[in-house]
Amino acid sequence: MTKFRALLATLAVVLIAACSDTQTFSQKEVNALAQQLRALGPDVDPAEAQRAAEISYSYGRQLAREYNVTSSPIVHNAKVLNGFRERGLCVHYAQDMQKRLNQENFRTLVVHRAIADPDSIWRIDHSTAILSRRGDDMFDGIVLDPWRYGGDLFWAPTREDTRYNWRPQREVLEKKAAEKLARQPS
Repeated sequence: MTKFRALLATLAVVLIAACSDTQTFSQKEVNALAQQLRALGPDVDPAEAQRAAEISYSYGRQLAREYNVTSSPIVHNAKVLNGFRERGLCVHYAQDMQKRLNQENFRTLVVHRAIADPDSIWRIDHSTAILSRRGDDMFDGIVLDPWRYGGDLFWAPTREDTRYNWRPQREVLEKKAAEKLARQPS
């Protein structure tokens, strides 16, 4: 009986450890993003860049906890689409990240929304938030994508993120609306 209890206790510890939020980020990673944001131009406020980097990393993890992400992003999407989770699609991460960053009322940084058109047989598009220097467009900014790795922030200069062909959100939505209208019978 003692071996059985020990086995149960070991199994419980393994299960708890497997389900815990062990993914973390370092101050070095935050500082690297802040440096990249400062490098957008000499008029970017270093304090704003640091705050934006800290929020981007910590809020991505917070969203993953709130969305109850316990699997890969694609599997989590299936859970949302089948009603097992309420939120956690890339569009949710992008909306929530944009809203949170906009709460900061940055003077030297601006948040953009972008969508990558579906270019695969799955016809899945992808949404994200992008930070740029005020006055610049999204293509001169930094992609902030916490969905890609299930809450762990991916970031890169927009032009260097070759995994997706980012377009301004408004442009993509207008294109989709025009395509839908064209498909309607006369």
